[in-house]
Amino acid sequence: MHHHRKSIALACALLIALGACGKPQPPDKEQPPEPQAQRSELRDAVQQPIERARQADADVQKAAEAQRAAIDAATGG
Repeated sequence: MHHHRKSIALACALLIALGACGKPQPPDKEQPPEPQAQRSELRDAVQQPIERARQADADVQKAAEAQRAAIDAATGG
């Protein structure tokens, strides 16, 4: 008889636990989700080297133009 009570108690506990589970509510369509910090940190980590490379390329292009101008001035061309 004592074993029977434990089984009934366990069954009730399982039913209560399952009853608490429900369908998740869909996100509110009128309010956009909050941006996630991890995504922006990852984006920044990827974008920083790209921006440094673009700046370095611009610096190299300016230096090359200055060198061509100096060569043209020295050679009279």
